[in-house]
Amino acid sequence: MISLTAAALVATETAPGSEHSASTLVTVLAVAVFVGTYVVIATEWVHRVAAALGGAALMVVIGATDANTAFFAEETAIDWNVILLLLGMMIIVGILKQTGLFEYLAIWAAKRARGRPFAILVMLCTITAVASALLPNVTTVMLVAPVTLLVCDRLRVRPEGFLIALVMASNIGGTATLIGDPPNLIIASRGDLSFNDFLINLTPLIVIAFLAFVLLSRWLFRRSFTYDPERAEAVMRIDERRAIRDPPLLRRSLTVLALVMLGFVFPSAVGLEPSLVALLGAGLLVMVSRTATAEYLEEVEWPTLVFFMGLFVMVGALVNVGVIGSVGEAAIDAVGDNYLLAATGLLFGSAALSAIVDNIPYVATVAPLVNDLVDAAEGAAGAQALWWALALGADLGGNATAVGASANVVVLGIAERNGYPISFWRFTRYGIVVAAVTVALAWPYLYLRYYAF
Repeated sequence: MISLTAAALVATETAPGSEHSASTLVTVLAVAVFVGTYVVIATEWVHRVAAALGGAALMVVIGATDANTAFFAEETAIDWNVILLLLGMMIIVGILKQTGLFEYLAIWAAKRARGRPFAILVMLCTITAVASALLPNVTTVMLVAPVTLLVCDRLRVRPEGFLIALVMASNIGGTATLIGDPPNLIIASRGDLSFNDFLINLTPLIVIAFLAFVLLSRWLFRRSFTYDPERAEAVMRIDERRAIRDPPLLRRSLTVLALVMLGFVFPSAVGLEPSLVALLGAGLLVMVSRTATAEYLEEVEWPTLVFFMGLFVMVGALVNVGVIGSVGEAAIDAVGDNYLLAATGLLFGSAALSAIVDNIPYVATVAPLVNDLVDAAEGAAGAQALWWALALGADLGGNATAVGASANVVVLGIAERNGYPISFWRFTRYGIVVAAVTVALAWPYLYLRYYAF
């Protein structure tokens, strides 16, 4: 964080005078507020929602942001697409939960794994990783997390390790495609990249990274794999079909969910942003289900949504005063036309910064700089791979901390809501290991595929 401050101060090249001093002071204060808020979140002195809102308020007080910058500006405002996508999917999940579908899936998964916790974790993580490559990973974890909680409840094992593994599998799997991880949507837009571009260039590595993650999980979450033969046998005797409480509502809900998923997978066919697809799907399901308003709104993770808003305002303020952009520009100036060095810097630098700053606003800030570098290369070998370095660093690095990626925050909110709070440091001590291993695997992949021959 000290380097961020230094880069921001060096990049402030206005003429000497009071305006320069004021600009420098605001920059220093903005970084101080961000670092202070991050420390509060990490140490859990106060609840993360209160910390994020307090940090956002201080950014306004010191003049680092204002209403237009925080709410409406394209590159610095709250990402309302993310917020509304989450809201729509939370409503859909809230109605689905009333059908008994999650209980059915929980019992089915436990029986297929014969009640063995590690086998269940591998099964759930594999499903999550594959689904996250085909759907927005935030959507995937919102659907699978309730199932995970119920499986653990049936087997009487603590769910925290399962939930952490679940979200990490989601971030890894979502890296493989254009629609899987939100930063990839930004990269695709800036770099004019297609779904197949992501699939061809990133999927081979993601398969390797996921297998490495499964092996790591056996060691990292070993304390969660307590096997109770009697409990497992009791689960094997349960008829999962009895868990379905409202078959008509289930049919209507699955139909609407299928339509929403098609809208995610084929956005060009519907011509709508994923956030609008989710909101329209939620509205349609509310109408056809005739569910009471209080019942589905009760399942909305309001603290998570508010936390995201505060975080977006703080990061937008850093963008507004030039901190993040200055760091990116300094990196580009340093590498020149050495594209292997640029890719290496982007990979590891993005991983480190995405562990501190949510990877969505980070990629939104850095993507234009990468685009300028790729355009300036005029087709030079290895330049296009800078996009893949950015995607891999931001997406895989997002696993490092509890605030590194949107899916992390969502799952931690679900865990807390269900009485299993996961601290910042508990998540991070697992996440740093997973992020370090998967990012380390990414570098030789980039080198061998794009620069060695």
